Amino acid sequence: MKFRSDPATIRGSIAPVVTPFTETGELDLDSLRALVRWQLAEGSHGISTGGSTGEPGAQSVDERIAAMAAVAEETADRVPFLPGTGSAKLDETLRLTAEAERLGADAALVITPYYARPTQEALHRWYSTVAAEFPGLPIVIYNVPSRTAVDIAPETVARLRRAHDNIVGIKETTKDFEHFSQVLHRCGRDFLMWSGIELLCLPLLAIGGVGFVSAAANLAPSTVARMYTAYAEGDHQTALDLHYSLHPLVELLFVETNPAPAKWVLERRGLIASGHVRPPLITPTEAGIERINELLAQSEEVAT
Repeated sequence: MKFRSDPATIRGSIAPVVTPFTETGELDLDSLRALVRWQLAEGSHGISTGGSTGEPGAQSVDERIAAMAAVAEETADRVPFLPGTGSAKLDETLRLTAEAERLGADAALVITPYYARPTQEALHRWYSTVAAEFPGLPIVIYNVPSRTAVDIAPETVARLRRAHDNIVGIKETTKDFEHFSQVLHRCGRDFLMWSGIELLCLPLLAIGGVGFVSAAANLAPSTVARMYTAYAEGDHQTALDLHYSLHPLVELLFVETNPAPAKWVLERRGLIASGHVRPPLITPTEAGIERINELLAQSEEVAT
C-alpha cells in the first residue's frame, strides 16, 4: 500500500496482465507470478489484474482473490498495484474490494456493473456504496461500455468525485475521445485518468491524463512504458515513434477476442505455460493465427 496515500503517484504504464490457466483450465499462479516479474523487469510502472484482459467473468471470486494475492506478493510495493475488483453483483464487488484493501492494493479498479444496464442514478448509488464502504482506499472507476453496455456519463463521474474524496480517478475505455476531455473538464484536471484504449494512450497525455492501462503492455511492456516516459520527459518525437510502432501489436490483440491472441503469443514466447482461455472464449482459430503471425512479423520489422 506504498502508493495508497498518494494516488497521484500512480502514473505511467500500468500493465493489465492476463490470467494464465493450465491446459486443462485451472488457475496457473506460477505463470502469473512469472509474468509479474517479467513486467517489472521490462519497466512497467504498475500492475493491474482482474480487468477485462484478465478474464474475471470466467473466474470464481475465490480464484480472483487468489490471483490478487499472488500479484500483490510479487509486486511487493515496488510499483503500484491496481486490481480490478468489480463484478455484476454488489456483494461480490464488496468482497473483492475488501480483499484488495487487505492485500495492500494501492487502489481498486471498479468496473461499471455489466449486463443490467443501470441508469446514471443507479451507477451513482453503486459507486457511492463502494466508496463509503472503503473510505481509506482510493477507488478508480472503470468505464468500458463496449463490454458492459453502459457508459458512465461525465456528469455522474463529477457528482461522484464531489461526494467521495476516495473516488480519485477513472480508467476510460471508450473510443469517444470527447468523453475523456469532458470528464476532466467537469471533475477538475487533478482528477486522475488512465486510457484503456491502446491508440488513445498517447493522445490522453496531451489533455492531462496520467497514464494508461493498455493490453499492449502484455506483449511489449518496455515499449509501452518508454512511450510514457519519453512523453513525460518532453521527448515527444520519441513518444510518437513508439506510439506508431505499436500499431501492429494493437491490431494483433483484437484479431479475435482479447485476451486470446495475447495469450497465444505469450505461450509461444515461453512466458506462460499455456495460452488457454476459458469459455465462452476460444483459442485463436487457424485464420486468426495466420493473421497474428503476419502482424508479429510487421511488428518485428517496425522494431528493426
